[in-house]
Amino acid sequence: MAITAALVKELRDTTGAGMMDAKKALTENDGDMEAAIDWLRTKGLAKAAKKSGRTAAEGLVAIEVSGGTGVAVEVNSETDFVAKNAEFQDMVGGIAKTALGVSDVDALAAADLGGKSVADTITDKIATIGENMSLRRMAKVEGDVIGSYVHTAAAPGMGKIGCLVALKGGSDDLAKQIAMHVAAADPRPQSLTEADLDPAIVEKEKQILTDQARESGKPDNIIENMIKGRMKKFFAEVTLVNQAFVMSPDGDTVGKVAADAGAEILGFVRFEVGEGIEKKEEDFAAEVAKAAGG
Repeated sequence: MAITAALVKELRDTTGAGMMDAKKALTENDGDMEAAIDWLRTKGLAKAAKKSGRTAAEGLVAIEVSGGTGVAVEVNSETDFVAKNAEFQDMVGGIAKTALGVSDVDALAAADLGGKSVADTITDKIATIGENMSLRRMAKVEGDVIGSYVHTAAAPGMGKIGCLVALKGGSDDLAKQIAMHVAAADPRPQSLTEADLDPAIVEKEKQILTDQARESGKPDNIIENMIKGRMKKFFAEVTLVNQAFVMSPDGDTVGKVAADAGAEILGFVRFEVGEGIEKKEEDFAAEVAKAAGG
């Protein structure tokens, strides 16, 4: 039976095993999924497999900068306690350094880290620490100047929120200040410019604003102007270059502050641990009753 990438992914998702281990298990068992799972268990990966179904929404974002390249990675764990573990932090730091040499998260999972792939390294750490973990995502920026900022740092270069900014021209101080803005801005910047914004987000917002404007009962020409004005305000709130710079006493936009300093913002990254992951809410009383057999 052909061992396809989809089959390997299914086994990895089911067991939490590393990519190479999953592929080998399927090869050894002629593509039989159940036999491959048993094979992994006999090879000492049962503990990792048992953890794989549990939600990993804590962890760390790590930032690494080298020359004109900056990278951010998010590695998740089940609890914040593990995120404070030195062994976990060392692994995450190593993964971030490795990420400088790859283009995306799939390549990072397969990349070598101390003689093992990153995916296999994480699987081994699941077995030793005893919590489910996952390499969730990575992003990279490049430019003349790279600024970085980590909020609520747990260790140098890693914490709950990690931000990167790439500039053409400008200075290290300016890049760091803009990275701090990216971390602090409310609402969070969703894109660099209006042109970069997800069309689905634009269309959804326009529909909401249109429905609101029609509720006013005003003539169509007035409604059209209302929508234009409100969309302009929306773009100013969610695009980085149009946001009011948090450190500007005059309310200048981030784009203007950069331009006045002879810089152009090329890109940015903002990762916050666990954002977008649905966390399972535990009913403590029900858990106690269940444990007691009630």
